[in-house]
Amino acid sequence: MSRSWPRGPRRRYAPRPPRNLWRRLLDYGLTAIVLGLFILVAARLDRFETRKEQGTAIVNDGDSLTLGTERIRMRGIDAPEYTQTCRKESADYPCGRLARQSLVRLIANRPVSCRGWQRDRYGRLLGDCKAGDTDLNRAQVQAGWAVAFGDFETEETVARAAKIGIWAGSFEEPQDWRDSHHDQPTERKHGALPSLGDALRELVRFW
Repeated sequence: MSRSWPRGPRRRYAPRPPRNLWRRLLDYGLTAIVLGLFILVAARLDRFETRKEQGTAIVNDGDSLTLGTERIRMRGIDAPEYTQTCRKESADYPCGRLARQSLVRLIANRPVSCRGWQRDRYGRLLGDCKAGDTDLNRAQVQAGWAVAFGDFETEETVARAAKIGIWAGSFEEPQDWRDSHHDQPTERKHGALPSLGDALRELVRFW
């Protein structure tokens, strides 16, 4: 048994009228903008290239060092400033100097390598640093001579519970100490949101 369907009137499609001049100019303009953005992104990709520095390190304090001519700020941690003091057993002690000594011990005269792509407001490379197989950023927090500053929160929790390093007494957060000493540099955390902000700024920077 076959079925037949009634055929209605066939629709006729008229060709679309050509776009007016202003619409075409708008399309061309949007295309040019998109291409310009692609060119800008391609031109700025070199700013996201990871830099690697290695060699004999000069330790400046508990979270910064120099490799050759490159100043490195260790990413994700914050150690007491070199002139900062902390308190333990009702007495002040030079926790900033001890934090530097801790980093010197961790390096143990070995070559240091640091990798990173961001820079802080002072032009220092925010780096993840190693001496041999030792992750220096992580180890400083584990040893209790630096606090988490955007990373390594788990390591900080363990060090605090063990009351080692600066956690053996009382101290002012390095960031707060810098804020109260106006001759000291100010910094912001090195976490995911600041990193995203840095990336967006690099994309739109023309100089």
